[in-house]
Amino acid sequence: MNIFNKVTLQGMKKSRTRTIVTVIGVILSAAMITAVATLGVSMLSYMAKGAAQKYGGWHVEYLNVDSSFAEERARDNEVANTATFENIGYAKLDVGKNPQKPYLFIAGFSKEAFDTLPITLVSGRLPKNSGEILVSMSVEANGDVKFAEGDKLSLAVGSRINGSKNLSQHTPYISGKETLMPKAKRTYTVVGICQRPGFEESSAPGYTLITKADAQDKTDNLNLFVTLKNPRGVHAYASSTGQSHSYIFNDNVLRFMGLSEDKLFNTLLYSVGGILIALIMIGSIFLIYNSFNISLNERTHQFGILSSVGATASQLRNSVLFEGLCIGAVGIPIGVIVGIGSIRLVISVVAGNFGSVMYSNVPLTLTVSIPVIVVAAAVSMVTILISAYIPARKAASTPVMESIRQTSEVKIESKALKTSKLAERIYGLEGTLALKNFKRNKKRYRSIVLSLVLSVVLFISTSAFVTDLKQMSERAVVFTTYDIGFATQEMEDSKMLQLYDKLKTSGGVYESSYQALMKYSCAAKASDLSDYYRKYAGSHLPSETVNLPMEIQFIDDSAYLNIIKGLGLPAEDYTGQNAKMIAVAKMTSHMKANREEEVDKIIDLFKSSSMNFTIAPETNGKPKIKQGRNVSIKFVNTVPPDTLPILGNSGSKNPFFFRVMVPYSLKEKFETHDTHVVIKGLTFRSKNPSQSAAKMEEMIKGAEIKSNYTLYNFHKMLDESRNMIFIANVFAYTFIIMISLIAVANVFNTISTNIKLRRRELAMLRSVGMSDRDFQKMMNFECVFYGIKALLFGLPIAAISSWLIYKGMVTGGADNMNFVFPWDSMAISVLSVLFVVFITMLYSTRKIKKENIIDALRDDMN
Repeated sequence: MNIFNKVTLQGMKKSRTRTIVTVIGVILSAAMITAVATLGVSMLSYMAKGAAQKYGGWHVEYLNVDSSFAEERARDNEVANTATFENIGYAKLDVGKNPQKPYLFIAGFSKEAFDTLPITLVSGRLPKNSGEILVSMSVEANGDVKFAEGDKLSLAVGSRINGSKNLSQHTPYISGKETLMPKAKRTYTVVGICQRPGFEESSAPGYTLITKADAQDKTDNLNLFVTLKNPRGVHAYASSTGQSHSYIFNDNVLRFMGLSEDKLFNTLLYSVGGILIALIMIGSIFLIYNSFNISLNERTHQFGILSSVGATASQLRNSVLFEGLCIGAVGIPIGVIVGIGSIRLVISVVAGNFGSVMYSNVPLTLTVSIPVIVVAAAVSMVTILISAYIPARKAASTPVMESIRQTSEVKIESKALKTSKLAERIYGLEGTLALKNFKRNKKRYRSIVLSLVLSVVLFISTSAFVTDLKQMSERAVVFTTYDIGFATQEMEDSKMLQLYDKLKTSGGVYESSYQALMKYSCAAKASDLSDYYRKYAGSHLPSETVNLPMEIQFIDDSAYLNIIKGLGLPAEDYTGQNAKMIAVAKMTSHMKANREEEVDKIIDLFKSSSMNFTIAPETNGKPKIKQGRNVSIKFVNTVPPDTLPILGNSGSKNPFFFRVMVPYSLKEKFETHDTHVVIKGLTFRSKNPSQSAAKMEEMIKGAEIKSNYTLYNFHKMLDESRNMIFIANVFAYTFIIMISLIAVANVFNTISTNIKLRRRELAMLRSVGMSDRDFQKMMNFECVFYGIKALLFGLPIAAISSWLIYKGMVTGGADNMNFVFPWDSMAISVLSVLFVVFITMLYSTRKIKKENIIDALRDDMN
């Protein structure tokens, strides 16, 4: 070990506090980089396993190969396993509604294929012989052709031909150019219905039907699925072995290994990881750079003496870099261990929530990748070397005499330190000295302020993001008054009500109803509108007629009667063919989001509580008031039952809520050739929504419904939403806590060492009579100046950042969400900043007070 390295180690031992804090900063930096990288690898591993469960774990598929090619691939040393299915052929789907999928494609599965390629049964069972077949549910969902268990299929099976070329599932349908050449008649019995197989491409011309390969009637036309031992070589392997065969990659799995050709996903994946690592590096560089910069300020005199006896700039620079390597050698291994341990703890907390949000049968586990750990350690070391090199270069280029005299640190004219008389009156002598100290070395103090600002902005912005996520979750929780919804537009009322009688018997259901929604328009005089609305909508002449959009909600008669009774209205006036109608008309666009708000405190749309109107259905968004009918409406203060989701519609953008409630038995009275039901269906509340929804799905399939419908399990959606919020909270707060720790370590290190560098100056003040009380008062003023300046910059930036986060979420589709100013997190930031600065200053000044004044004045800071 050369003399320079020995001197460096002695300096590190002498400044133990600074060295320890720097090592802690390196540990935090390495821990965060390791944690982010390990979390990313664990998440990608989880997604890859989930995708393999859904789509199969194979890596490359070869299309239309012969058995000899399949056997050759199975013998390859690079291959883990293979599976094949026979391309039995295509059959015409005569009544299919999708012109791009006019065929049924029959695949004969081998035992290995059944084991390798996931099949999700909807009903029935797997085929046991070549006379049984499994039908994809997409035939009905996409092609509008329904098959049921027990159906007999007689198919003319053949090949797709374009000229002299055979076409495969990989080739989309070529209208007018290809022909189907039947080869044999085959008869199958449908034994089950399954979801669309994951290996079937969306552009495939045939719906996949699966049977068992016939041992006696084998075709030498196979699709081969290959799983490699090392998937990273999949592209090279496929290009070298594919020869003249077509092949496709399992991008659903490979993309999560970073091996797909999906450039957009890869860019997103690496850019997000890069941004996180960059944020950590920025925070870490501030901390470590300050440490080395301060270390050089301590050793400037020492470097000047070494330079005067012949030390070169390279030797001085290497001395500082050696210090960085020593700190990295201690801090990085500990940081890596801490990072892995912390992310293991985080994953154990959120693993159960991940299962309910994404893949229930795939556990989220810690995945440690040695190459990733090596890269994380290398990034941490690069961070340290960058932080050390900048001040090292500066030290090496400083002239010898300037280093010995230490005149380069503070170069400032006396007039720049002047303070106003008003400041002297307000702060007194101690405050004035603190203010002058604040101005003497602006670079050093800026680093402290910048560290505090970074911490404040990160903490408040992340808190605002989490608050917005929570608000979205809470809005979702109160958005629906039911757990399960069945929505349709086409189904006849008689069939829907028959289905309703069945579904409400599902176990756990304790409340049920049915409803429908129509769009209408109402003609009202401007003089009847409330002053608030007239002011909002602009000036209208009192005699002018205004057309207002409205909704008519037809509610289950019993539920409607309960609403009437709950409002205390006489049932005889609001039931029957000529009954009055009740409506909610309020000047708000967030009726559903604010169910907890008292409706009688929301501004009314109309002046009177009961009025006569002319209403008419809307056709193509335009009312036909001339063909309307007169009705009497009573305005009430209540919250209408939630409607079912309107497909393809994000909701009304009107600045008011105007909904009329009518018994379902009067629906026919409002139906004309111009009207249509926007949405209708059934709603249920259940003690066990998941079991009830599963039972309802079975009942609906058994009812053989041909109309389009959607079954919503809102309870499950809300659970998923809450789990996602919980996961986001855990990751967000873990990230912000570690970034904040780096910032706190930075502030502590910078302030404490700055105080130490000023020990002769402070000793001089004490030597001329400054009492301990006045000395502490001066340091307290410095704390306040640090904190105020940091907060003056940090709070406005954080507020703007919070607003931008909110606007980004609203633009991204988060409706019915209000901007919540982050007062709480700002208050926490103010207290935290002042607390951290004060505690650091208190620690440093106590050490200064314990020192002998004469020794401090003699100290050359060697």
